[in-house]
Amino acid sequence: MQRDTVVFDLIKQELERQRHGIELIASENFTSLQVMQAMGGVMTNKYAEGYPGRRYYAGCEIVDQTEQLAIDRLKQIFNVEYANVQPHSGAQANAAIALAVLQPGDITLGLDLSMGGHLTHGSPVNYSGKLYNANFYGVVKETGLVDYEMLEKQARDLRPKLIICGASAYSRDWDYKRIRAVADEVGALVWADIAHPAGLIAKGLLNSPFEYCHFVSSTTHKTLRGPRGGVIMMGKDFENPFGLKDPKGNVRMMSSLLDLAVFPGIQGGPLQHVIAAKAIAFGEILTDEFLVYQQQVQKNAQAMAKAFVAKEYNIISGGTDNHLMLIDLRNKNISGKKAEQALVKADITANKNMVPFDDKSAFITSGIRFGVPAITTRGLLEADMQFVVDAIDKVLTHADDEAAISSVKKQVNDFMTQFKLYPEL
Repeated sequence: MQRDTVVFDLIKQELERQRHGIELIASENFTSLQVMQAMGGVMTNKYAEGYPGRRYYAGCEIVDQTEQLAIDRLKQIFNVEYANVQPHSGAQANAAIALAVLQPGDITLGLDLSMGGHLTHGSPVNYSGKLYNANFYGVVKETGLVDYEMLEKQARDLRPKLIICGASAYSRDWDYKRIRAVADEVGALVWADIAHPAGLIAKGLLNSPFEYCHFVSSTTHKTLRGPRGGVIMMGKDFENPFGLKDPKGNVRMMSSLLDLAVFPGIQGGPLQHVIAAKAIAFGEILTDEFLVYQQQVQKNAQAMAKAFVAKEYNIISGGTDNHLMLIDLRNKNISGKKAEQALVKADITANKNMVPFDDKSAFITSGIRFGVPAITTRGLLEADMQFVVDAIDKVLTHADDEAAISSVKKQVNDFMTQFKLYPEL
């Protein structure tokens, strides 16, 4: 079979784009070479519907071992009783949790997408808003912090079946204990989506949700620095509160309902090559080096936030506890869309994002989101954040000046040559 030079040339171009630019999309990171090698390995050839030791196909003896290894390592990372590593993505992990605990029309309560939440937490354009009676809490306008009083009032008024905490554009830690207290009061289950801060939680740098939340979902990329994929966890397994029983008449444990929700509920065969890559990434997370990395992520984010504040950029909530920050650009007289487009021309990649109480549409936005996991993986330290912020500021203040942007691009490309990315490739 002839080598597809067209596709491989595009892959080479993408590698060069990643090498030369500053990657600030908070959802992205650079995996290790061994994680990528696993994703390109022979396990992509194996079909393995079911779970280790309970497959619908023969020849699963080896993939059973890799999947069980991924499960065991993930349980060790977060000190939990239950883990499912099969979800193809964070969105599918979230869909499985909803399928396991909700019926169509059930009431849910999550953080509003426009306030930093996620599509799968009840957005009307998503299954989570179409199938369920989704309701929302927000943030306090003056502080940008989660409005826990609003959450509690909504919970008492609506008595939701499921309260969702977690966000895609929120830079502060969460008070899981307070959320669980009101959930117990109204008889709700609690689900934490930790897709963004999972790596920081894994190393004890942010609050852990596992003591207070019934279910926890995450992606495996972002701060976990693994392959693109999802996982579901529970700190402790428990009997399902719905009275559902197995064929022998025993009350099913929630772990059983979650497993069934993933397969056959929303997925068929799991991606065994990605699960092998997850197992490798989880092994990396268990090392002391990964703790040092996460500590540097926090240091870099805080240094970046400080540099932005010094240039009078308005960071929602005033700073960051995690790996990202959301900036309201209205005092800089530029939209999020225009800012994103201008930065791309300088090989700086970030994403436009709505800010709380935004007066622009989701396609334009007043804000932009920056994250530091990827540049921290590249080796940038706190002192380097000043260069990054200076470059961003020059682009945003000269967004219509092609010559100025071209000058910044050259500076960015020269600067990033010292931070090697996949020299083996």
